[in-house]
Amino acid sequence: MKPRSRPTLARRLASGLATLVVLAGVAVANRPMVAVAGEALHTYQINRESYKKRYGHWARLPVPHDFRVNAIHAALLHTGKVLIIAGSGNNRDAFEEKSFRTVLFDPGTEEFTEVPTPTDVFCAGHTFLPNGNLLVAGGTKSYEVLEADVEHAAGVMKIKNESPDHGDRVFDKGTRLRSPAGLIYLTRTRVTVPAARKVTHGAHIMVHAGAAEVWVDAEQKGDGAVVQDPAQYTIDGLTGDDAKNLYGVADKITREKQEYGGDRTSYEFDPVAERYVRTGNMRDHRWYPTLIGLTNGEVLAVSGLDQFGRILPGRNERYLPGERRWVRAPELKRYFPTYPSLHMMADGQVFYSGSNAGYGSDTEGRTPGVWDVERNRFRAVPGLRDPRMTETSSSVLLAPAQDQKVMILGGGEIGESPVSTARTDIVDLDERQPRYRPGPDLPKPARYLSTVLLPDDTVFTTGGSSGYRGGAYRGEPRSDLFNSQIYRPAENAFATAADSTVGRNYHSEAILLPDGRVITLGGDPLYDETGKNAGTFEQRIEVFSPPYLFRGTRPTMAGGPTEISRDETASFATPDAARITSARLIRPSSVTHVTDTDQRSVAVDVVPAAGGVEITVPKRAGLVPSGWYMLFLIDDRGVPSVARWVRVR
Repeated sequence: MKPRSRPTLARRLASGLATLVVLAGVAVANRPMVAVAGEALHTYQINRESYKKRYGHWARLPVPHDFRVNAIHAALLHTGKVLIIAGSGNNRDAFEEKSFRTVLFDPGTEEFTEVPTPTDVFCAGHTFLPNGNLLVAGGTKSYEVLEADVEHAAGVMKIKNESPDHGDRVFDKGTRLRSPAGLIYLTRTRVTVPAARKVTHGAHIMVHAGAAEVWVDAEQKGDGAVVQDPAQYTIDGLTGDDAKNLYGVADKITREKQEYGGDRTSYEFDPVAERYVRTGNMRDHRWYPTLIGLTNGEVLAVSGLDQFGRILPGRNERYLPGERRWVRAPELKRYFPTYPSLHMMADGQVFYSGSNAGYGSDTEGRTPGVWDVERNRFRAVPGLRDPRMTETSSSVLLAPAQDQKVMILGGGEIGESPVSTARTDIVDLDERQPRYRPGPDLPKPARYLSTVLLPDDTVFTTGGSSGYRGGAYRGEPRSDLFNSQIYRPAENAFATAADSTVGRNYHSEAILLPDGRVITLGGDPLYDETGKNAGTFEQRIEVFSPPYLFRGTRPTMAGGPTEISRDETASFATPDAARITSARLIRPSSVTHVTDTDQRSVAVDVVPAAGGVEITVPKRAGLVPSGWYMLFLIDDRGVPSVARWVRVR
């Protein structure tokens, strides 16, 4: 087949203008065609090379029907594939059916594959380990029950065992407990109650009762079984000493809303084998936890709701990768709201930006600050404007990471408020007394804003909504935001980018791909576009090509090592060495609820060498945590190469 010649730009412009003239003429006689003409004009404009060079370009990704999932979590693996985790996908029916899903997307081939998902990792926490495995921990043990749907009074019962002599006692699901008033409550699950412990204090022996908690539900429906005061309950069927030593206590049993319950399961997802590998259980059940890697290779897990939907009161824990087990970290007791945004600092301390997902106290744990995880000291960072609007806000360690600046963007009022902010503030953590200072406002108030570091040190921001989960804001039935923008640190200003075509709010993600594009997924609106009916989860996927991909030929990179140590120099082959002005190591994203503790872009020294360039990796582990990175070479026009995967040890 003879290759078809491409029309000249002038011919294409003339053809496009002629089409618009015809459409406009038809529109005069047939008014509905005005919309068609407007769409044609828009399509023509956004596909011009001059437009794409300035604003970038969006494209829909075709997703086969069998692989359309509710993207709750997403991570870029060092194989180049995108891991898309739904679990039950915020779908109670899927949870009850134990239908849990994970999908892998290969951007190189645009192929999707299904991965078996053993438990409901919906709303788990995750972060990359130094070996490239993705640690996924926590998730959903039970779904919420709204107050209107609670027919039987329920609550948490603590079963106590005051006998040290007969070992642990097991009570099956449905065990009956009786209140002083004769009301019956049934255990929701099987529960094991440990034996009491004998403790010697000098000449005295003290007995400390064993205890275990379990949900109980009233046998009868309605308010008659509601108990508002602490009480002790007898266990049906026990006699003699057992009846005296074993009993239940509860503070209250009500028909209040029952929150999501956290799970304890933990996995390492192996990118090469493409499967979940079971590890030891977490010490606490956690739903909405944050995981962050430490400089010694361990992982710290903080916050979350326990199995009864209660916010954990500052109990944190550590994961030991070499042993694949979790240990308690009482030395690091600190309270945070759920999904707190944490950033590893160059000196190994952890910065809490103030961003969070909302569950928890409306006052405690919301102050931004520097957390010394060696001494468990916390130093508050002042200056944040709109300090009560940090729920569903975003924060990012600006590039290059050596600058140690963190930016917080948007956010909303506490709870399900429709109020949000366009505020951005920036803190320089290298200052002796760091404090937030005003950044440029976003074009519109925004929650759930996705932020992606690009190889040219800019930050691409997209998606979000002004109202809670895309809901009403200032009279509008839906408040999804389609505008995108690129923050340029050198100018401390936003530049307009092309508008997206898919609204994304709660449960959405955006991730930088090795070819320099950005993939966007998810979105879980509370209502449909009318603002009256329930919304449906957004399963379409879009990919954004930043303006730098339309500035001409990209530099290329060939040979070079796949592993390099900190404070080491390595050579990488490229025919474009003369025009390479910088290089960046960008850690792949692992994001959920706009929380991403992994994302960072590190400047590496780059000098021309025979047949290519030499790069030198910085020395500090807090600046360059061990793990896999995308190495980008950037030329004098700000155009990045396709990344090469490099493991930093």
